[in-house]
Amino acid sequence: MKQLKKVIIALSIILAGLILVACAQTTKEKNSDQWDTFVKNKKIVIGFDNTFVPMGFKNEEGENVGFDIDLANAVFAEYGIKVDWKPITWSMKEAELENGTIDLIWNGYSVTDERKQKVLFSDIYMETEEVLIVKKDSGIAKLSDMADKVIGAQAASSGYEAFISNPEVLKDIVKDKDAVQYSTFTQAFIDLENDRIDALLVDKVYANYYLAQKNESQNYRMLSADLESGDFAVGARKADVTLVKKINEGFKKLYKEGKFQEISQKWFHEDTAAPAIKEEK
Repeated sequence: MKQLKKVIIALSIILAGLILVACAQTTKEKNSDQWDTFVKNKKIVIGFDNTFVPMGFKNEEGENVGFDIDLANAVFAEYGIKVDWKPITWSMKEAELENGTIDLIWNGYSVTDERKQKVLFSDIYMETEEVLIVKKDSGIAKLSDMADKVIGAQAASSGYEAFISNPEVLKDIVKDKDAVQYSTFTQAFIDLENDRIDALLVDKVYANYYLAQKNESQNYRMLSADLESGDFAVGARKADVTLVKKINEGFKKLYKEGKFQEISQKWFHEDTAAPAIKEEK
């Protein structure tokens, strides 16, 4: 029996040691430039909200589609790297990146000062703005009309962060001085359609696409939210400097070859590339 206990203790010590080594290796990987690993494995994991049309979403056939899906796949095809798309809870995106379960956040991810403290951003590839969507018969024609009205927003979205950071614009006047938070914009739109909220704070690019697809544009009014929430870029771990450099180079190469514009025309019927992508360097 004593011999068995010694064996068990020895095995426990070995197992604990292996776990510590694995954790140390994981920490080392997270804190180092991983470009060579991505090239060697020919794979990279990108986290995205699979309901955020038209940037990245799951279609009726269960396929991951969207502007960001096409753009990311095209960028990494330049380097012989395949993208593994991982649906994530948007409010957990930075934690997923830090934990190493994903390598990038790429799905209409807006640049903000707060996020700059947590991630390394690529060049901005698309400009956007926050808008307020209301029904045309709601009587809401300007921001001041939102007094005591119920507003909705996606949890942990750049729009909600801007809403909190600039309380004088909307937060101080809406009902309960806060927004009803949703996991996805799709859920929020359903509540707007059914009058459970009076307005929805949302990215303009999402609102335009969603309403057009539903053939509902004529029934809603879009107001500028007067909030600076940041334009779209790709988020990486701070250590992945080479990865971000390669993404930026990929953007410019795709634009020079016309592939970026082709993807943009497919989803938006116009060239949506930000000025940084169009610049010749």
